[in-house]
Amino acid sequence: MKVVFLYAFIFFSIGILHAQKTDYLFATIADSLKENANAVVRLDQTDIRILSQRNLSVSNKRIVTVLNEKGLGNIDATEYYDKTSSVKSIEATVYDAFGKEIKKIRRKDFRDQCVIDGVTTFSDNRIIYLDYTPVQYPFTIVFESERSTSNTAFIPLWLPMNDYFLSVEKSIVNVTYPENLGFKKKELHFSGFQIQKTADSPTFLSYTATNFIARKQEDYSPQYLDIFPVVMFGLEKFHLEGVDGNASTWQEFGKWYSEKILSDVTKLSESSVAAVKKLVGNENDPIKKAKIVYDFVQKKSRYVSIQVGIGGFKPMQAADVDRLGYGDCKALTNYTKALLDAVDVPSYHTVLYGNRRQRSIDGDFVSMQGDHMILALPSGKEYIFLECTSQDNPFGYQANFTDDRDVLVIKPDGGEIVHTTKYIDKDNRQFSVGKYNVAADGMVSANVAITSEGSQYGTKFPLENNAPTENEKHYKSYWNNINNLKMNKIAFRNDKEKVQFTENVTFDAVNYGSVTAPRMIFPVNLYNQYSANLKRIRNRKTPFEILRGFYDEDEIAIALPDGFAIESIPKNFELSGKFGEYKTELVQTDAHHLVYKRKLWMKKGSFPSDDYETYRNFIDQVARNDNAKIVLLKN
Repeated sequence: MKVVFLYAFIFFSIGILHAQKTDYLFATIADSLKENANAVVRLDQTDIRILSQRNLSVSNKRIVTVLNEKGLGNIDATEYYDKTSSVKSIEATVYDAFGKEIKKIRRKDFRDQCVIDGVTTFSDNRIIYLDYTPVQYPFTIVFESERSTSNTAFIPLWLPMNDYFLSVEKSIVNVTYPENLGFKKKELHFSGFQIQKTADSPTFLSYTATNFIARKQEDYSPQYLDIFPVVMFGLEKFHLEGVDGNASTWQEFGKWYSEKILSDVTKLSESSVAAVKKLVGNENDPIKKAKIVYDFVQKKSRYVSIQVGIGGFKPMQAADVDRLGYGDCKALTNYTKALLDAVDVPSYHTVLYGNRRQRSIDGDFVSMQGDHMILALPSGKEYIFLECTSQDNPFGYQANFTDDRDVLVIKPDGGEIVHTTKYIDKDNRQFSVGKYNVAADGMVSANVAITSEGSQYGTKFPLENNAPTENEKHYKSYWNNINNLKMNKIAFRNDKEKVQFTENVTFDAVNYGSVTAPRMIFPVNLYNQYSANLKRIRNRKTPFEILRGFYDEDEIAIALPDGFAIESIPKNFELSGKFGEYKTELVQTDAHHLVYKRKLWMKKGSFPSDDYETYRNFIDQVARNDNAKIVLLKN
């Protein structure tokens, strides 16, 4: 009988193990990989098969254990397709922490929709994605897909770890390619990571990465592309949008792109050409003509968001944008170029990475790169760059999205890598002039004019399009150092020629001055307190960045209440270092009037992790001094 029970138990256990996936057990994940992780990639295998110049296939198997809600984004169960590509298969399976299957998700269970609903021109651009709501954590999901495309100009990067707070047990990429297409690769940021090149022959390349421990995204951390391993792939002989290409230099690539992809998309109707010529009139200056055209495009068209690559690489016809009044970045850039062509103003399509963080086209690796398109307008030996997706940007304004990075300008005689406008620290200026009166009960009445330029202009000018309630909410957040804020008047002046935005604001606040007889205490810096409040990070791992420098200058007149005398005022203060400069000065003009002057210059830069504590101390001194207080004594 004991033997029978023993055999029964063994067969039952085997059955349980067969029903479970032991490789997906949460318990088998090393503790070191769980630390600081929202998700753990158990396996991410990508097989890239370049079958010919016109045939690229990519298969992916991604197994991710999601530890908490923040790790859901690391599932990455998404595929795009259009008229040049197809998703051959896509499925997923969900397992619980013990490896037991919870759910099988077939293709029909994925969401399949147009990239932009309601925009018929882009109906061929579609996205398939998994919309799964878990019932418990942790869980493991196995995602598998295969897609193919005729476009071989753009080959996916290998990013074994593509996020902070993400650990990786194993990541594999296999690339198979013909010997005659000029296959090339570029490895970045391998140092300090366990990566093996397991094969490198004339037709096959393979890498394996193991045991990547999750990194915290510390304050001011660089983007992961700048510090985590990356491998770029490319071909000298490629295919794009129905056309074969062959390029080993940027000049060759740009010439091919101009002739084969962009040459037939700028046609406009005769009536549209006549209309834009009439609009420009007798103006002969090319820059002034371009300003007229740019203003016309901003008023006529609207932007629909599709990245270069996802929505194809070839712009839609300029005539279609003219008729429909909308387009993505490629379409609106191309439309603006077509209008400029009609009035004899030269301009060039320009490909780049568009993002608040500056990411450059890699000039050492000739390949299809970038996810955004703008227009380059020659002006002497330089270029003026036009962001054609914006209905509000001043002519040539670039800050905060396309500034300070290498881009590819595509000209008829070839491509050229150039650098876009760099907004130097002190050009990103905010100048505040104002006054405030403090009453005997501590109430403050204030008015200030704040003029912003450079990158600071870009963060301010959208305010003029807000509803009044939105702006009231904005200022209560902006001046969160002031309790009981009551807005009285908000007015704006947007000078697009000078690229200056001025805010004129008046407000009151009760109890700004804290009254405890016989004294009143209040912070001298009412309008512009800096409160970064950086965390202390022991043993910081990553370098840190100040993405954009800025310069603030304030001059504020202060009227004190009658019946009070000054007991103490903050001393003048000055601070200087590698991160910037700071200076305050408080001048007493008579018994009841002061003038507060303040300057803060923060420098853009990348700094090693060892400098972080020094930077934190610099910011802390600025913040403490910005909160320095005046003490009044009742007579």
